[in-house]
Amino acid sequence: MTTRGVLYVHSAPRALCPHIEWAVAGVLGTRVGLDWTRQPASPGTWRAELSWQGAVGTASQFASALRGWQLLRFEVTSEPCATAEGERYSCTPGLGIYHAVTGMHGDIMIPEDRLRAATARAALGESDLEVEITRLLGKPWDDELEPFRHAGEGAPVRWLHQVV
Repeated sequence: MTTRGVLYVHSAPRALCPHIEWAVAGVLGTRVGLDWTRQPASPGTWRAELSWQGAVGTASQFASALRGWQLLRFEVTSEPCATAEGERYSCTPGLGIYHAVTGMHGDIMIPEDRLRAATARAALGESDLEVEITRLLGKPWDDELEPFRHAGEGAPVRWLHQVV
């Protein structure tokens, strides 16, 4: 079963751009040349977008391939399909990686065990329930990435398909 999604590289140092292309090519199994544009939200960095189509799990492969670079901000989404829910991965240098399952309307679906753990930590006084829920919803990542998202409006997008 295939799905489709988008890889957003929100900001990357210029020296990292070819390494990102190689990592993406490794996931897709085909040569990749991204259209890099300057990122006005962070001078000296570059941004790119890639719309992709591939097997279920491709988004997690992108996230795994890109997650180790400290100066990189990115997001990967995949749409739900007949055999799988959608996914969203967000990564920032300060927060690390965030993963969410998304439903057919784009809503974040929080698994029951994660909600139980959050309420248990709050009940024990280890944290505040509101803080726990905002983290489960990815709000800290959204807050950090929002200026980078808007800076990329109107940027070119290229469609690539995974080689099967």
